[in-house]
Parts: sequence; structure tokens; C-alpha cells
Amino acid sequence: MKRIGLLFSLTLSLALFTLSASPAAGADSGSMLSLLPAGECAKGWVMDGKPSLFTQDTLFDHINGEAELYIPFGFDTLATARYVQKDAPGQEIVLDVCKMGSPLDAFGIWSNYRKAETPGCDVGADCVLSASQMLFYQDRYFVRVQSIGTHEPAQDVFTAFGRAVSQNLPAGKGKPRELELLRVRGIVPGTQRYVPQSLLGYSFFRRGLTAEATAGGGRTQVFVVIGKSASSARKAFDQYLASLKEAGREAHRTGTGHRVSLEGADPLYGKVLVEQSGRYLIGAIRLQDAATIRPVIEEMRARTRERP
Repeated sequence: MKRIGLLFSLTLSLALFTLSASPAAGADSGSMLSLLPAGECAKGWVMDGKPSLFTQDTLFDHINGEAELYIPFGFDTLATARYVQKDAPGQEIVLDVCKMGSPLDAFGIWSNYRKAETPGCDVGADCVLSASQMLFYQDRYFVRVQSIGTHEPAQDVFTAFGRAVSQNLPAGKGKPRELELLRVRGIVPGTQRYVPQSLLGYSFFRRGLTAEATAGGGRTQVFVVIGKSASSARKAFDQYLASLKEAGREAHRTGTGHRVSLEGADPLYGKVLVEQSGRYLIGAIRLQDAATIRPVIEEMRARTRERP
């Protein structure tokens, strides 16, 4: 009898847990679906059918071939719906709203798609708008509004869709604070990117930012490795230095403590300059003359001191 009573107690506890957990899961799904405008986003444009939700396990069903790209950015859920123009059959717009791991992750996936030459728009924290799609991010959400069909809608249609979604997202429209590390002279606008793992293809550069910069009349690429601590940054620095030497490349190290630097020749990126500044590594690749990029590196170092 005690055994039966124990089994009954466990079964009842499991049932109560399931009942208490289910509304939370449903509420989260409902909150994502509520981000998709149910009424007209733009004049004559209405939702066609029911919206859909995709998780990490099912994302490939919606964006097969790209799903793997989203996971490192902390992808959580994608809500999507198809909209049609009532008076113009054949014109469709697909609206995707992705919940990412953080505002920096939302910027990261957005920056992976945006092109520097694509015109900007005034929606969300940052936005680009082309003839066929609008891309923007806001808080931890990445939004894509994409036309499908033979005729591309007017750009004010995309803008209307974007603003309708933006109103449903958390109000904060600021850019991630980490981007301040690249707010220096010489950075080419529209080239900033966040890489969540293996920056420059090196596993010991866990995550960081990259951008193109002008130096000495030409262009180069700068980067910031974001470490958890000064000791972790130093470890990554030492691993990079060791990798250059193992590849038989020239590398000269100078400095002490948390202020060390190296100049060398990377097998993939040519002449490089890397410096440690606390928990950050600051650097530049594909250099012609290291002296020309040093003013940019100095400003980046000053930015790291503002973000200990």
C-alpha cells in the first residue's frame, strides 16, 4: 500500500508540474506570435493564414541552409507570417521576427546580412532597406521583412511593416554598448560585425567585433577580442603568439603585465598587430604599415578603458 501511495503521489506531482509549466510555455509562444501585426501593416496588406513558430530544433524547416548560422547568436524562437495584398494577387511579404540571445547577438545576426552600401532607414536600433527587403534589430530581436513575387512593393510598404513590428517590441532602441569599442575615427560605416565564436577563425579568440578601417590611404581590418578577464585575454594572446611561431612565421612580442603587444606575419592575414588592454585584445590585420593604423588602435584602447 505504501508503494501504491508513493506512485500516486509522484504521478500527482508530475501532473501538477505539467499543468503549472504548460501555461508558461504557451505564454512564451503567445508573446512571440503577438509581435506579428494581426491587422493591416500597410494599406491593403493583410495576414494570409496562421502565423508559425520555429525553435532551434525546427528552424531548418523555415530557413534550410541558414539555420546553423543563427544558433551561435543565441537563437531562441522565430515567429513568421505571410501577408498578401488584397487587390494585387501574386504579391506577398514574409515577416520573420527572431528572438536572439542578447541585443549584441541580435546586432550580430543583423550585421551578417546587411551590406555596407545598402541605404539605412529609421526603424529599430539600426536598419537597412533595399528594393526587396528590410532588415532591422531592436533589443534582442532581429526582424526581416522580405517580398516574394514578381512585383516588389514600394519602400513605404516595408517601412510600414517595420514600424508596426517595432511598436510591438521592447521600447529600448539603443545599440549594444559593446559597439562603443569601435566608435573611433577611421572606422568605415556599415562594416562593423559581431562574431560570437572563433573570431578570425581562431578558436582561442572566443568572440569579438570586427570592422574595416582606413589607414594610410588604404583599408585594413581591425578587431576586438572580448575576454572574460585580463588573464583570459592574456591566455588568448599567448596562444596566438604560439600559433604564429608554430606556423614558422615571424612574431615579435613586447611589453609586460596586461599591456603586451606583438607584430608578426599571420599565415592567413599577412602583417598583423595585436595588443592586450585589460580583458580585451585589440588588433589589425592585412597591414601595409603598422604605423598608419596605430592612431586607430590607440583610440580603441581608450575605449576599452571606458569599459573595464
